[in-house]
Amino acid sequence: MNRLSTMLIKAFVLPLVVTFLIVQFILVMQFLWLYIDDLVGKGLEWWVIAELIFYASASFVPLALPLAILLASIMTLGALAEHGELTAIKSSGISLLRFLRPLFGLVFLICLFAFYFSDTILPNSRLKFGSLLYDVQQKKPALAIKPGIFYKDIEGYSLMVRRRDADQQTVHDIIIYDRNSGGAYPRVTIARRGKLIHSQDQRFLTIQLEDGFNYTEQGSAESSATMSGESRIIFRKQEIHLDLSQLKLRRSDESLFKDYYSMLNTRQLSKAIDSLRLDNQSRDSSLNDLILGQYHFGRAPTPESSEPLATLSAQTPVGVAQWSENDPDLIQEALRQIQTVKSYTDMKNREMRNRRGLLARYIIEFHRKFSLSFACLLLFMVGAPLGAIIRKGGLGLPTVWAIGCFLLYHVISMSSEKLGRDDSLDPRWAMWVSSLFLLPLATWLLYRVNLDRKLTFRL
Repeated sequence: MNRLSTMLIKAFVLPLVVTFLIVQFILVMQFLWLYIDDLVGKGLEWWVIAELIFYASASFVPLALPLAILLASIMTLGALAEHGELTAIKSSGISLLRFLRPLFGLVFLICLFAFYFSDTILPNSRLKFGSLLYDVQQKKPALAIKPGIFYKDIEGYSLMVRRRDADQQTVHDIIIYDRNSGGAYPRVTIARRGKLIHSQDQRFLTIQLEDGFNYTEQGSAESSATMSGESRIIFRKQEIHLDLSQLKLRRSDESLFKDYYSMLNTRQLSKAIDSLRLDNQSRDSSLNDLILGQYHFGRAPTPESSEPLATLSAQTPVGVAQWSENDPDLIQEALRQIQTVKSYTDMKNREMRNRRGLLARYIIEFHRKFSLSFACLLLFMVGAPLGAIIRKGGLGLPTVWAIGCFLLYHVISMSSEKLGRDDSLDPRWAMWVSSLFLLPLATWLLYRVNLDRKLTFRL
């Protein structure tokens, strides 16, 4: 590798790393903003949140990597053109395509890594992220006893304090409803003062009460008022132990989520697609056999027909109702059967539409892994000539062009993906529409810039 190639790669790698980290940071902040309600107030340990962010950041790589390549290519070529280095290289007889060979090789290696990442690392990280996010969303809020409000997230208990001191342990005017006492009515504990003490592992809460009483109503809810009574026990000191293990984060078995289409690699997706296709064909065949095996569709006789009724009965297919003015019941029975068949087929059509939609999602996910790799190369082919055209480096004007091009690519990709999921577009092409749209533009830009034909852009 000559010095020119080494210089070019060094000039490209630094913007690539910086822009990739910036985009990843922005996407992580967006993730935290989106799921802030699921994370706040549940007493999650910092390493749980860090693990969730780590797995989520892996899901942002398919979005951040192509944008980083696009922006880095515009910045690199724009800086070279701005300082006259690109002009000097062209004047020495080196064409742009020849000059960009090292970057094409580097981007091709990035494409291979992108495919490996999306096929191997990304499904596993999505599996762990989905499982952990589900556990976080199912977790009850952490123990947060606020004065004047009943806390009911401890199973079998409801408790309230009127006032809480600055040490967050000493509380006053405590009321506790214990529904685990075994009676028809909860046992009520009222105390003037108390102290909240957590165990070292935070699994248990001990409430030390002073100057209070326990109140229990006797009898059952079905008994009459004359048969019921009450008991009251006054105490100077009392301790109540509460189990807080139910408030801890419980990790689910990851195998419960492993069959989701976004958590499979290409081999697993291909196998699932074949299975779904065979199952859909089997269901279609079963529906046709069921309907056509019980009903024979043909042209019903009319009152104006000149043929005798007996002749019509012999020639009419089985299942077609014979009717006349004297047989209105046959008409009603035929209409009822038709309505039954129609309702059944409508139900089966909805079921098959849902199954086709599921199959489309698997097919789209399969092609997404390849389109991600191709997008890295495609956006480099767009960004490199754009950088040579706009002749600006840094994060100013190149960022505007990069965001504009990427938004165009991303909007087309999202729109075509939605059409593929809705069965309005062949799902095999849904993830390639945006690439096919930008490929002629990228080829044309490279051709024009390689021939040193100027393009005028007015902002």
